[in-house]
Amino acid sequence: MATKRSYDDFCAAAHALDIVGERWALLIVRELLLGPRRFSDLRAGLGSISPNVLTQRLGELEAAGVLERRRLGPPSGVWIYALTAWGQELEPIILNLAQWGVRSPAFARGRPISPDSLMLSLKAMFHAPKTQGAGVRIQLLIDGEPYWAGIDRHGLTAVRGLADGPVDASVEAGTPALLRLAYGGADPEALAHEGALRCNGSVEALRCFFSAFRLPEPFVDANVQ
Repeated sequence: MATKRSYDDFCAAAHALDIVGERWALLIVRELLLGPRRFSDLRAGLGSISPNVLTQRLGELEAAGVLERRRLGPPSGVWIYALTAWGQELEPIILNLAQWGVRSPAFARGRPISPDSLMLSLKAMFHAPKTQGAGVRIQLLIDGEPYWAGIDRHGLTAVRGLADGPVDASVEAGTPALLRLAYGGADPEALAHEGALRCNGSVEALRCFFSAFRLPEPFVDANVQ
């Protein structure tokens, strides 16, 4: 294994980058923010990462105390990776990076992303008033993986897995269709007619939920004519 590089700079920000600044490190954290993952799940969510690089980054992040590796009890007995409480504190930093990065004029909006990336995008781009209405809860099946989300007076909840109670609607789709719903102004009935998604329950609840997100405008330098 290659020796891990260091900035050799005693600023706390530089030390943080020594821990999570290597290529893929923060994206591994992103894939764990909504809960533990198996090695194979991480590879699927990270697309082009090689097994060797993933193994190396997981080892580095574990040694730094950002994540831990543990074995599930019977009957599965599989090994999983989970963020430590300290590692979980990276969530607002990653959400802020998403809010900053989406404003880049070079960012390719609407391209397919991982299901976890989509859910974290919703958390980053949530703009509904925290005091609105009685709330709405939906179940999502994104590329075959279950998630649920809810909006109430406290804000947005987004969780990997099945909802812990009744929901107003459910939707099954890939990330491109859900991005169109959240950020493209698409209507769930129209996408269902296209065959891009399947939905059950209250269509109005889906419209209410997906109207709660807004992408910021791309950055424009006022000094550039």
